Amino acid sequence: MLRRWRASDREPFARLNRDPKVMEFMPARLTTEESDRLIDRIEACFDQRGFGLWAAELRESSAFIGFIGLSIPRFEAHFTPAVEIGWRLAHEYWGRGLATEGARSVIHFAFNDFALPALVSFTTTGNFRSRRVMEKLGMAHDPRDDFDHPTLPENHPLRPHVLYRLANPAAQGPFLSP
Repeated sequence: MLRRWRASDREPFARLNRDPKVMEFMPARLTTEESDRLIDRIEACFDQRGFGLWAAELRESSAFIGFIGLSIPRFEAHFTPAVEIGWRLAHEYWGRGLATEGARSVIHFAFNDFALPALVSFTTTGNFRSRRVMEKLGMAHDPRDDFDHPTLPENHPLRPHVLYRLANPAAQGPFLSP
């Protein structure tokens, strides 16, 4: 289930953001305060745009497992402006198809409710688990789109990124060209 954030999500989200496995491909693990500020920014995006990174929970138990949703990259690159689809799940929920299932719902929402022309997703080159989710979603990777993440310093091991794209089949226009 994807839903807006609750106060009760803050502690498990902070725990998730401190987990070295979950944050392996992120520049740093987050403190509790940083994690709380991230939730606040996510909720502000919902208020401003009508979409964001939804809190994800298991249907059967209502256990908080992470987030899946949409965001707008806060940096400039050859593919921005764009809307990104992304996810971050607690590692005990990996390998169960939950990121893919949730992301498919988000794609449906993005293309049908918001009529977005396309989505992007990106990660560091070595994050094969996330890349596999992108591929399962039907996203296309063109190596000519790969980029160095502009917020990371030169020679940072996570700086090289791959970019995946997914066009809305109902959208038309030249803006869909890479």
